[in-house]
Amino acid sequence: MKIFVLVKQVPDTETSIKVSGNSISESGIKWIISPFDEHAIEGALKIKEQAGGNSTITAVSLGPDRVVEALRTAYAFGADYVVHLKDDATSPLDISLAAAVLGNYLKAESPDLILTGHIAIDSQSSMVPAMIAEYLGCPNINNAVEITVEGDSVQVKREVEGGTAKMESKTPVVITAAKNLNSPRYPNLKGIMAAKKKPIDTKPAEDYASGAVKVEVVSLELPPPRPAGRIIDGASPAEKAAELVKALRDEAKVI
Repeated sequence: MKIFVLVKQVPDTETSIKVSGNSISESGIKWIISPFDEHAIEGALKIKEQAGGNSTITAVSLGPDRVVEALRTAYAFGADYVVHLKDDATSPLDISLAAAVLGNYLKAESPDLILTGHIAIDSQSSMVPAMIAEYLGCPNINNAVEITVEGDSVQVKREVEGGTAKMESKTPVVITAAKNLNSPRYPNLKGIMAAKKKPIDTKPAEDYASGAVKVEVVSLELPPPRPAGRIIDGASPAEKAAELVKALRDEAKVI
């Protein structure tokens, strides 16, 4: 089974983001694999362990030179191969072009299973996997919390509003991982050291899609600071409640 895992490199959630013009300042940022993509990698590893045989896991990342670090982390987790679709110019918000590059690359590789996180934590987008499935002409199942593979049949339990739903598909299929799919393992020291020496298969992104960028970031700014809290004065709970209602009606105008 040929398993591909799409890996996106994003700023660490604890990083202090600074704006520089129409983009963020990358100075001092710690870059990591998008956390939901770690669940996808772990899901791929478990499927390979169960399937055995000639199953392989290939991690794929689109972006500039720095994404190599994320791919080496994927190696350390246990990926067999990694592919860097090198692109220094595309905006991370241009999901149409990203989906075209990834979709056309995967189409040429004839994968059986494509896994990725159900959302990217930097752009909060979850549209790329569905667009890739369209390029491949295959189903897309989102928010997986359980995946079982039997031959060319894939059963998935996915999160839905208020519960779960069971779905089944033939391969190939694109599946996005929810947080509850698993608990990602920690790479061991041996895997980390070995990952530093393994090859990176680098391919120009323009070999798989070209054309004008469809999304241009005109400006970027941080959200305004949260205003300080306000204490409602009053001699009794009833007076405080009355003052609160008055403020919500006359000042906030929410009632």
